[in-house]
Amino acid sequence: MAGREAVKAGCKIARPVLSVDHCQAHRRVMGLYRAYFRYIPYLLKHMDIPKNPRDCKMKLREYFYQNAYVTDLRVIDILVIKGFMNLKEITHQWQQKGHVMAHWHPTREPKPCDFIGKFLANED
Repeated sequence: MAGREAVKAGCKIARPVLSVDHCQAHRRVMGLYRAYFRYIPYLLKHMDIPKNPRDCKMKLREYFYQNAYVTDLRVIDILVIKGFMNLKEITHQWQQKGHVMAHWHPTREPKPCDFIGKFLANED
């Protein structure tokens, strides 16, 4: 008896956050993509960033392709919620030019893996 209850507890299905099936989740993701895509001209105009629309569209596509492998509906919904929160921060200008430009200039530099690179970076 105790074994069955443990299996039931382990196999418990979590409630969805927003989407019931993958079709609905895909619709939400595409809505988020379209919202960002439509805001790119306003972003360039109001933030006055030194990028052209093509660069912004490629960066947007890159961010969406980073999460293309995600299949869990709850994770997809959370990512969509975070995406809409980020878009709202940009549209209300709570994020400034530096925040937006940080997407093109990462502050982390890759660690050197060869001997000469470690030597020049003063690493052991």
